[in-house]
Amino acid sequence: MLARQRQELIARAVEEHGGIRVSELVAELNVSDMTIRRDIETLAGKGLVRKVHGGATRADRSADEPGFTAKSEMHPQQKSEIARTTAELISPGSSVAVSAGTTAYAVAQELRHIKRLTVVTNSPPVAELLFDPEDKDRLVVLTGGVRTPSDALVGPVANEMLATVHVDTLILGVHGIDIDAGLTTPNLQEAQTNRALIRSAKHVVVVADHSKWGTIGLSTIATLDKIDTLVTDAELDEPARREISKQRVNLIIAARDDAPSASS
Repeated sequence: MLARQRQELIARAVEEHGGIRVSELVAELNVSDMTIRRDIETLAGKGLVRKVHGGATRADRSADEPGFTAKSEMHPQQKSEIARTTAELISPGSSVAVSAGTTAYAVAQELRHIKRLTVVTNSPPVAELLFDPEDKDRLVVLTGGVRTPSDALVGPVANEMLATVHVDTLILGVHGIDIDAGLTTPNLQEAQTNRALIRSAKHVVVVADHSKWGTIGLSTIATLDKIDTLVTDAELDEPARREISKQRVNLIIAARDDAPSASS
């Protein structure tokens, strides 16, 4: 059986049953464990299934919107590496907008160590994290708006407030990144508010781990040419790196442990 035929059978089984184990596929297709894992990797890379421990499940739908807590449990090490690297881009005394999302929240944790910051955010968790009534050195501004499952404040109130704001840097978390669809989110209102955040900033820094590449949400926030820098982790594959660099985006690969960051 050809690899394409195997992968079609795997994708069909996942769609019908919601998920399937590697051991079941090995027995059914009479191939090695490693062959099935490679097939699942290929399908996951195309967004057709989601790779999980021991097998595969259905890929996220474009309108699916995981909650903040659920997303916090995904790729924590990579998010931590991205956060430390991104914080190095922020200078003391600057103004920063921080979007909602768990990777942006990880960056906010690192921003606590930078002096004299003004922070604008539509994320209640970020505002709660950074606000300290004893610290007169940091100003935290929280937009109003309607709260989403991903813990973002969105809608007309947030958008109108952001229309009057001008910051040095935006730290933007996203649901997915695709060469054609650009930066995406499953929430239509959040897309509008994120566009308002982009308009408010001189420099746009997108923070996203490697799993976001190839994921497409319901609504496009912006095309890749609208961002300045993308900070991701070392697991982003070489073809994706080349595609991103072609868009003239400053690609920064977050350092692992104490290794230096790599830019292209």
